[in-house]
Amino acid sequence: MSILNSFDLTGKAALVTGVGQGLGHGMAVALAEAGADIAGLYLDDCSATETAVTRLNRRFYPIQCDLETAVAAGFQRIVADIQTELGRLDILVNNAGIIRRAPAVDFSEADWSAVIQINLNALFFLSQAAGRLMVAQGSGKIINIASMLSFQGGILVPAYTAAKSAVAGLTKALANEWAAAGLNVNAIAPGYMATANTAPLRADKKRNQAILERIPAGRWGQPEDLGGVTVFLASAASDYLNGAIIPVDGGWLSR
Repeated sequence: MSILNSFDLTGKAALVTGVGQGLGHGMAVALAEAGADIAGLYLDDCSATETAVTRLNRRFYPIQCDLETAVAAGFQRIVADIQTELGRLDILVNNAGIIRRAPAVDFSEADWSAVIQINLNALFFLSQAAGRLMVAQGSGKIINIASMLSFQGGILVPAYTAAKSAVAGLTKALANEWAAAGLNVNAIAPGYMATANTAPLRADKKRNQAILERIPAGRWGQPEDLGGVTVFLASAASDYLNGAIIPVDGGWLSR
């Protein structure tokens, strides 16, 4: 196999969560461009992603799901449904996430529970459901979306930092268990990306300027900036990469 052919995802099927906008949309389209069919888990609307994927002559299977109320048995059904609709499941991208901002002394139990449920609990139990299938078939790629706050503490986001730090650890733990079964479990840690989650930061002139001054690349990241590393981690090119957390941050962690 040539090196370029090792990135080809033709005949593969990928499940991407939070597919309706932002990073999820960008990664789903990148995987489809590489040849994969897409199962897209969304909350409100995923029509733009469906249109982009089907224009590439790839299949798109939409799955509406509220991760805040989802349970393990539901994820098992989702994996089974994807097998029925697309015939297989080779790649899982755990992208969906929320962020709630408040000082730690005022952070509510409701906000804490919502962030931990969506960003961590749902990620684990969906990985568990996909992992059962992938272990049985002897192959699979799981890509978790970590964060700069998997490495740092952040400001006013205690639940998000706790969840994303746990995602980094869980990525390594699952890699330890499943690598010998033919699975690759890795994570992408996006830097400051121009998405709905960071809109309040970009709207704050002082905070926006401080962030840009810290990023060596001098700009906010775009969803398309994750396309290359996502395809790499989903493809045979990454077959000997296990438990890695790859920053895509414009150099933020290097400053």
